Amino acid sequence: MGTAVPIFYCWLRWSIMNKPTVSVIIPSYNRGQSLPRALDSVLAQTRPAEEIIVVDDGSDDGTAAMLARDYPELACLVQENRGVSAARNTGIRAARGDWIALLDSDDEWLPQKLERQLLALQEARRSESAAPLLVHCDEIWIRKGRRVNPMDKHAKAGGWIFERCLPLCAISPSAVLMARELLADVGEFDEDLPACEDYDLWLRICSRYPVLYVDEPLLNKYGGHSDQLSRQHWGMDRFRVRALDKLLSAGGLDAGQQEQAIAMLHEKCRILRLGAEKRGNQALLDELSEVLQRHPE
Repeated sequence: MGTAVPIFYCWLRWSIMNKPTVSVIIPSYNRGQSLPRALDSVLAQTRPAEEIIVVDDGSDDGTAAMLARDYPELACLVQENRGVSAARNTGIRAARGDWIALLDSDDEWLPQKLERQLLALQEARRSESAAPLLVHCDEIWIRKGRRVNPMDKHAKAGGWIFERCLPLCAISPSAVLMARELLADVGEFDEDLPACEDYDLWLRICSRYPVLYVDEPLLNKYGGHSDQLSRQHWGMDRFRVRALDKLLSAGGLDAGQQEQAIAMLHEKCRILRLGAEKRGNQALLDELSEVLQRHPE
């Protein structure tokens, strides 16, 4: 189990005891139709955010014009298309709040999302020796207009959840409220990963810190549309292997975490190799062999 770095504790207690400031970061690429739903859900919060930043990642569907017309009070940053990680990082770097809340442009917060999470942080400060640096929540899954029940493997949790983060993404970006100083410690989203960039970041965070979890669905998570990253890229475990390789190569894991991460890396490589051999994908086979040589069991 990792141990939290105490340098942030005094700052964090001060931030929570005084009025915390929240910046909401919403990346968007050609989501002009769903973006207003996301924005309206932020504007409807019972505890308003101090700042809302939309990062238009090179959209060509009129997103910037729509924002200027319908949401002139919001900050809109426009950049060339560089992917969701770069868009989030652009927003985070421009944000002024002590706390960063992420929202994907196709998702929607329920009205008490920020209020519940900030209250949970306050309660944790009173009952724990160290205030949490990240709080997330449960979610409602909606696929093709219908509510569906997620499988057990997608169940959310709090505390030291590094091991739970290894198989797949255990935290949804739209569910997160985190201290901006946390990213100064562990780093931002990896812009070289075309997918599973959130998996990569949660591994880095959860190897060092416990997280707080609000066991209440506070957002609607929409799926099933064609522009989801999981539908644009085959073999998503390729990117999880790269994230695990990077994490292990960086060092800093304790003995138990390293053993768990290596075991998961080998399991994912085993499955990917079966598919690569079946399809004659020599490039992937060579990549996996190099990874396994760096991290033998």
